[in-house]
Parts: sequence; C-alpha cells; structure tokens
Amino acid sequence: MSDINSAILERLEKVVDSLQENSVKMGQLLAVHNEKLDRQDTVDEVLFEKIDRLHSDLNRDTEAIKRGCERDIRLIDDRLRVMEKKMWTIFGGLAVISFLLSVPGQALMKSLTNQNKTAILPAVESTAWITSMTNTFDSSADA
Repeated sequence: MSDINSAILERLEKVVDSLQENSVKMGQLLAVHNEKLDRQDTVDEVLFEKIDRLHSDLNRDTEAIKRGCERDIRLIDDRLRVMEKKMWTIFGGLAVISFLLSVPGQALMKSLTNQNKTAILPAVESTAWITSMTNTFDSSADA
C-alpha cells in the first residue's frame, strides 16, 4: 500500500506542479492581455480625440463654405436685380418710342403739337410812321 500511496502522492505532486506552472503561465497571459487592453484604451483615446478634432475642423470649414456660398448668392441676386431694372427700363423706353412711332402715337403727337397758335399782328390803321432821327410824326404816308 505504501507503493500505491507514494505513487498517488507522486502523481498529485506532478499535478500540483503542473497546476502551478499553468497558473503562472495563465498569470503571465493575463498580464500580457491586460497590458494589451491598456494600450488599446490609450490608442482608442487618441483616435477619439483625433476624430473629435476632425469633426470640429469639418464643422468650421463647412460653416465657412456655407457663409461663402450665401455671400455669393447675395452678390448674384444683387447683380440680377440691377440687370432686371435695366431691362425693364429699356423695355419701357422701347415701348414709349414704339408707341410714339406708331400710327396712334403720331396722331396723338399731331394733336398735341398742331394747335393753331399763330401770332397775328394787329392791322395798322394808318401808314404813319415816326422817324427815328427827328422823332416827328410824318403823315405824308397817309396820302
């Protein structure tokens, strides 16, 4: 029996030694794994900071582009308004000129400008005249 007990003890010692070695190896694996996790957390933190920075840069650039586009739209709108005013002014002038050159326009122009305003001098009753040198009245022209 002592042989059986010593064989069992030997086997138990081997199992305990094996379990101790496995425990040490497992501790080393866990330490390496924890170190990798810590490193990954640091990398994740750096990446998230970069993403946040890129996000804020992108928002800032987007706002700048938006303001530039709005400014350009306002400038184009102002230019279109000026062109539209000029177009309507030219159109109105052409409409007036076209009307004045048309038959109804010519009739209107004649009626406005052809009024019988003639200057008639009153008739002289006598042919008497006053000489400028002597300031005398000459009635010989009456005869």
